[in-house]
Amino acid sequence: MIVAMTGASGNMGQAVVKEVMTLPFVRLKLLFLDEKRERRLKKRWEKQYGDRIEIFFGNLKNAEDCQRLVSGADYVVNMAAVIPPLADKRPDLARDANVTGVRNLVSQIEALSVQPKLIHISTVAIYGNRNHLHPWGRVGDPLLPSVYDEYGMGKLIGERIVLESKVKTWAVLRQTGMLYEKLLMSNISDGLMFHTPFNVPIEWATDRDSGVLIKNILTDDHERGSGDFWKNVYNIGGGAAYRTTGYETFDMGFAMIGGGTEQFMRPNWHATRNFHCMWFSDSDVLERRFRFQSGSVKGFWADIKKKNRYFALAKPVPSSWISALVFKRLLKDANAPYRWVKEGNEGRVKAFFGGKEKWAAIGENWEKFSVWCKNEIEGHDYEQELAPSYAEKCRLSHGYDDTKPQEEIDAEDLRSAARFRGGECRADSFEKGDVYAPIDWKCAEGHLFKASPFTVLRAGHWCPHCVREGHWSYDLLAKKNPFYAQVWYDSHDQDENAVYWYDEDHKTRVEVTP
Repeated sequence: MIVAMTGASGNMGQAVVKEVMTLPFVRLKLLFLDEKRERRLKKRWEKQYGDRIEIFFGNLKNAEDCQRLVSGADYVVNMAAVIPPLADKRPDLARDANVTGVRNLVSQIEALSVQPKLIHISTVAIYGNRNHLHPWGRVGDPLLPSVYDEYGMGKLIGERIVLESKVKTWAVLRQTGMLYEKLLMSNISDGLMFHTPFNVPIEWATDRDSGVLIKNILTDDHERGSGDFWKNVYNIGGGAAYRTTGYETFDMGFAMIGGGTEQFMRPNWHATRNFHCMWFSDSDVLERRFRFQSGSVKGFWADIKKKNRYFALAKPVPSSWISALVFKRLLKDANAPYRWVKEGNEGRVKAFFGGKEKWAAIGENWEKFSVWCKNEIEGHDYEQELAPSYAEKCRLSHGYDDTKPQEEIDAEDLRSAARFRGGECRADSFEKGDVYAPIDWKCAEGHLFKASPFTVLRAGHWCPHCVREGHWSYDLLAKKNPFYAQVWYDSHDQDENAVYWYDEDHKTRVEVTP
């Protein structure tokens, strides 16, 4: 079995390679960028795995390199991605990997007479912001990548390319936030850490468990033929033991250096909205079949502490010193919300807080800030809402009876789903259960587009002209689209009328209409 991979040098990628290479029947074919880290990894893996691994240098933006990668492969695992903060600083690189690269891979697979099976790694970021009002989510929920999030939007477009392709056998896996050994150190060099709201629900997964999942998928398909697994979309999450919040995540990580969230941080340093992550009510779907989840988020941090005993050296240091030396300095970073406020970046301040007045109301006093996981939000019981039984109580509607088996979806389901999105299904005819053939739709803004019923009803996509790269008009879309409105207004006022975009120089812009 030949498995071709992209993104194998990343955190998830290295874990996947480690796990997959325990399978004696697998040979790997990897596409690397010609950069220092990749050259070093190439030398190490070629020494470790010998002729079971083939690594060549190239770039996904080049169709010829993609052709070389997929030719002769039995499977293609696409993990390539340019993620924040690099995606924010170099949107051109993000587009190359997250959009152009996917298009090239898909095109080259489509051109083969014998096609490999494609496993495409998407991301939780395409869902957009969640909070305590709808902390649980599932495949089919609205896809609203956060404002100015080039990564989330690019991955949304890339995923849609796969769903609407002529690749015969594919699966899309939406990876949640990933825990990996160098997570803490990686997040104290940039203002990105302040994008995480304290009250955001997060279901983590470890890089190791994600690697085991890919290994088990390949093994299962090789041994049994996983026919009903393919041509579907899944959420990858760690399960109950990995469900937490932003506040708790920081608290557990900071405990290694002798402090906690409230010792090292202030409430108004962090965004209050415009993030991503949620608890997956369907993360058990993959687990039931492939058994990959292990450990817990607390166990992860305990393991990191054992492996990095030098963190304990910080415990005798006063928390005020650590806060100043490690975290306060990052408030001046170009990617820090605190700096946006001080510089008057209207677009980002409105997107991440709702405006400067709302930011000012947060303050620096923890006694005045309501922490969800400490049961300080009136009318909300964190432990009850964390329980899986609560997922049904805050379940979002998809606009049709989504409990129906896929083969039972009929024309009325399509019409109902379109109406719930403020639009209409314009298909002249529809054969029950034929969910992968593209049909015609019209959105509330009057845009005409083609998409398969699966892409719209099962995967949660809608109009590609409304939700598009470099432009975010969700305030206006939600007024006509109940599908979006049911989650958008959890963190936005109904009288907000902002349109956000990047100008030609990649500067953030916002226009507020009456």
